[in-house]
Amino acid sequence: MLRQRTLKTLIHTEGVGLHGGVRVGLTLRPAAADTGIVFRRVDLPEPVELPARATLVGDTRMCSCLERDGVKVGTIEHLMSALCSLGVDNAWVDLTAAEVPVLDGSAAPFIYLIQQAGLEVQNASKRFLRVTQSVEVCEGDKWARFDPYEGYRLDFSIAFNHPAINNTAQQAVFDFAGESYFRAVARARTFGFVHEVEQLREHGLALGGGLENTIVLDEYRILNEEGLRMPDEFVKHKILDAIGDLYLVGHPLLAAFTAHKSGHTLNNALARALLARSDAWELVTFDTLESAPALARQWFAQTDGLRVMRSPSQ
Repeated sequence: MLRQRTLKTLIHTEGVGLHGGVRVGLTLRPAAADTGIVFRRVDLPEPVELPARATLVGDTRMCSCLERDGVKVGTIEHLMSALCSLGVDNAWVDLTAAEVPVLDGSAAPFIYLIQQAGLEVQNASKRFLRVTQSVEVCEGDKWARFDPYEGYRLDFSIAFNHPAINNTAQQAVFDFAGESYFRAVARARTFGFVHEVEQLREHGLALGGGLENTIVLDEYRILNEEGLRMPDEFVKHKILDAIGDLYLVGHPLLAAFTAHKSGHTLNNALARALLARSDAWELVTFDTLESAPALARQWFAQTDGLRVMRSPSQ
């Protein structure tokens, strides 16, 4: 059977929160089978646990933020995207502040952290959430949809009235079965506009943003001296965010995701809409690697040199 995965050892890093601007320590720790991904605020008098669930997402301004009993953990999407891409089912995420550190603004540093920790295969079946009927949400000219698909494919299009973005790809497709997440998606950074910074900071957002962790644009151009990491970096970052936001359904997806101008709010609305439709999905397991979808075979057969170990109990 295909088994669940957790980290082999704990790993730690520190950085600045993109929106709060506060220095924060992040520790990823192994978790037992069927735990899921659980964030813990360890800076509080009594640690508070916030499971990574779509139904616990509150604020979606510029990030996905979990909220429980007045306690928040923001900017979880880049880490969630990395965990999803490597098939990590269970992990504790300890934080010393109310936000995951932004690091370089992409998912690549989290991939490196997980690679350093290594993975352990656990003695429990890995469950996939298979979409069986189409589900769609709309907001004006923005929309996002799930369709049945025996794999995991994301098709995303953007539309920004900005010359620097218009000179790049406005649409991209990423399929876990045919491409490397690390090469195609993980390095795509978050981006923002100079004219929005003052307003965002008045609302307590973007306080930790800068050229070291964000693609910054003025009215006409990209201000980062190094330019873009890839010609479609803007739309690829939207795909990166969507992978993280949608992993909040609690299991790896078997679905085709298509979206136009979607963001954290609409991604979360789609995840909630899917979970509310018990007739539109089912949980499935696979007895062998050969019977599993190609994305699962990638996770278990090769993960770009990732160190994967089996549980001592097996």
